[in-house]
Amino acid sequence: MATTPKKSYDGFSEAERDAMKEHAKELKSKEDPNEAQLAKIAGMADGDREMAERLHALIAKEVPELTPKLWYGMPGWTLGGKNVCFFQDAAKFKARYATFGFSDLAKIDDGDLWPTSYAVMELTPAVEKQLIALVKKAVS
Repeated sequence: MATTPKKSYDGFSEAERDAMKEHAKELKSKEDPNEAQLAKIAGMADGDREMAERLHALIAKEVPELTPKLWYGMPGWTLGGKNVCFFQDAAKFKARYATFGFSDLAKIDDGDLWPTSYAVMELTPAVEKQLIALVKKAVS
């Protein structure tokens, strides 16, 4: 009788463990969340940094009820202290694109199936408009 080989589970990747460590530091930090977010953005690679800076400014202007904060080492935005959305730069997990995502608290439900994260290659005016509409919907 043939048996299937057992798959070994190596646990979390190094990048995932690093993100969890960053989150633990964030929870203990006394640093101003806005300043912490801007410092994290400043350390990103050029293209991602430009997108993150623009998102930071857009969300502050268009959805002021959200508060900037780091979330697992990524720029995130909270409502009442709970994470609603985040920007993940491509380098964070060695991906080929940046991601803008939403937590389960975001009110972006659309039937029985809907996306909770979006690949972002470039933050064009049309993409900005789409993302801000989603963020506004998320907090509605």
